[in-house]
Amino acid sequence: MKREIKFRAWDDLHNKMYPVSDIEWDADGRMWVTADDGKNGIELIDDEAHLMQYTGLHDKNGREIYEGDIIVAHPKMKYEIPKIGVVQYGDYRPMFQYKLVDGEEYSIWNNDVNRTYEVIGNIFENPELLEGKQ
Repeated sequence: MKREIKFRAWDDLHNKMYPVSDIEWDADGRMWVTADDGKNGIELIDDEAHLMQYTGLHDKNGREIYEGDIIVAHPKMKYEIPKIGVVQYGDYRPMFQYKLVDGEEYSIWNNDVNRTYEVIGNIFENPELLEGKQ
């Protein structure tokens, strides 16, 4: 199965999310990110750019799911409640998952028969979505 590998980056200087077209490292180990600003492109260095990888998955509305996205996992069973978490690469398992505020981790699958996912924001633009959630 072929999966598209792409990134987006949060720019701390402009407080904006950009798609990434290139990532390079210089001889000093600094990361340089070329982001698409819709014009000529901009270059971000190290701490200015927070990279987030595309998971290869889409939410129930067709939106691409990236690391750093805040999602709602809607269970298909009526007695379960929706859970809000942040998409990340696994701490203990080599796969994308979502982590709840209380630290509980759940796998995220493209063909999940038990739940659907919905992107409601991301950790940079919408951190308030995680306040008080468990």
